[in-house]
Amino acid sequence: MAFLGTPTKTAEIINRYHFTFRKKFGQNFLVDANMLDKIIASAQLTKDDCVLEIGPGIGTMTQYLAEQAGHVVVVEIDTDLIPILEDTLSDYDNVNIINNDILKVDLNALVEEYNQGRPIKVVANLPYYITTPIIMGLLEKHVPVESITIMVQKEVAERMQVGPGTKDYGALSLAVQYYARPEVVVTVPPECFMPRPNVASAVIRLSLYQTPPVVANHPAKMFQIIRASFNQRRKTLANGLSNDPSLFLNREQVTKALNNMGLSETIRGEALTLEQFARLSDLLFTVE
Repeated sequence: MAFLGTPTKTAEIINRYHFTFRKKFGQNFLVDANMLDKIIASAQLTKDDCVLEIGPGIGTMTQYLAEQAGHVVVVEIDTDLIPILEDTLSDYDNVNIINNDILKVDLNALVEEYNQGRPIKVVANLPYYITTPIIMGLLEKHVPVESITIMVQKEVAERMQVGPGTKDYGALSLAVQYYARPEVVVTVPPECFMPRPNVASAVIRLSLYQTPPVVANHPAKMFQIIRASFNQRRKTLANGLSNDPSLFLNREQVTKALNNMGLSETIRGEALTLEQFARLSDLLFTVE
């Protein structure tokens, strides 16, 4: 089976199987071999690696992964793509195909089954409509992952790596930067896909930390505060946090904590660093 990373080869497979793109699954197949090479290089794979690919499509990138890694597990939601994958990946005995919704898969159990619980690498051209839930699922459920190399919408990639004081800075930025070091690898124009998306894309690599870069006594509470801060980002922190029904805080408590940190009671969440959010949560909550 020849590699599929060209418009001609992709069209040939699509026509052979009378495949129809389904908008609800956010299907945009990568048809640029140069970009595929860059993704694979940035994933830094070896034969010791077990790779999880999410949304493999017709198996274009899977072929590259199977050549470089020891084992590849692909999770594809679209039942119509399973016979295509079984065809395009028939030469590889180190690939397992799972027909399921990635958001319903027990990823910790998957890592245990296919890699004996050792950290895996995630490489994927993610469906853009569920990018954030997938990333947060991998991070917050503490799935054993060494790195995540993913194609996402360009503005989402930028959001993951920006710092305080920018309009793109928010809960996603802070969550990603708590768990991993983000690095944008390459920007990918729409013409590299079939069909062409309406937005530019980017490949971002997240190298997971063994220990988070900041210490919060109660990380779950810290992220509650972060979410509340950006749910009402136009409000001051004192107003936003005291008005959030899940936090059970009053304005006086928040103001006192901010003053303790040397911060103005009129400051907004978008001005705080990850370290400052950790400190704020420690001041507002004791460990349960």
